[in-house]
Amino acid sequence: MFVRPLYIFASVGVMVLCTVFFLSILKRGAPERIPVAVVDHDQSSISRRLCHETNTTQSVQIVLITPDYAEARRAMQRGEVYGILDIPEGFYADLVSFKQPELHFYVNNAYTVGANTAYKQLLTMCNLTSGAFQREVLRKKGLPDYLIMERIQPVAISAHMIANPWSNYAIYLVSTILPGILSLVVLMLTIFAIGFELKMKTSHEWLDTAGGNYVVAMTGKLIPYTLLYIVLGVGCNVILFRFMHFPVLGSSWRLVGGTILLILAMESMAVTLIGLLPTLRDAISIGALYGMLGFSLSGFTYPVMNMLPVFQAWTWLIPLRHYYLIYVNEALMAGSIMNTFIPAACLMAFFPLALLVSPRLHNALIYQNYPLK
Repeated sequence: MFVRPLYIFASVGVMVLCTVFFLSILKRGAPERIPVAVVDHDQSSISRRLCHETNTTQSVQIVLITPDYAEARRAMQRGEVYGILDIPEGFYADLVSFKQPELHFYVNNAYTVGANTAYKQLLTMCNLTSGAFQREVLRKKGLPDYLIMERIQPVAISAHMIANPWSNYAIYLVSTILPGILSLVVLMLTIFAIGFELKMKTSHEWLDTAGGNYVVAMTGKLIPYTLLYIVLGVGCNVILFRFMHFPVLGSSWRLVGGTILLILAMESMAVTLIGLLPTLRDAISIGALYGMLGFSLSGFTYPVMNMLPVFQAWTWLIPLRHYYLIYVNEALMAGSIMNTFIPAACLMAFFPLALLVSPRLHNALIYQNYPLK
């Protein structure tokens, strides 16, 4: 580990860089001041007021007001704005004559977060504008405020976001992305550490050091890596949940235990892959594919229940998926310990896989009858 800097850089260096990167890029928790454009065909006092009030919100910032839709579209195509609010001609006249004018939104969904944030804020402001206009009309008719509000909003919505009332994207994303990156590091470096012995034909020296005992050789090689990965995993938890004050409504100790189980499960999968394919090139390629699929199939970016049945079945083979369930239960939901025990048991079910391929991997270390490249 210390003779070849690759091991330290690919573990400690990668985790430090990724932690700094993601916590810096999401330091505000949610995107703010998303640039949008307004196409104001009406040029009336009410349209200017709508623009002014929209620009005072925290989520969006109007960087272009123009009567020419083509100009706003070109700005969107250049990536200068993420959304366009189109106010039609005669908007004020239709509004005062109760003709129900229409407002049009255009968003660039190539940038999902920015587009959704812009759309949500523009829709909210337009609804508020509509409600404010109705309130003034009803006030002029002499209705009291409590009856006005019942007419404008007959059903009041009280939303409570569990464990994350700030809509902080970092709480949802970084808390799973960093363990996912760590699991990928564990998988690739473990495959490399074992496969490199095969590639360089040094497996005999490795076994001789262990007295010819395969179990001792494998255990001795993996213990230093395992300790390093556990330090990195626990360190990420400390940074996120202690210094960054990410919520932990359940047990932080069970969350740390889930991190350790994730590391051990990924090490077992690495040994399994290099045992099935005792060639460094092949095992690294399959390991990279398997590790990257974990981000898509874990469920933190796309709900598992909405996936095709074949992919829902594949999620059981992804350790990151089970860690994600532990994280949600312990950090966000504070659910029953059984909700943590089941995914923890699934992570432990990966451990015997390394034993199943041990005869094949042992023979590979002895006979070295596989290609060098």
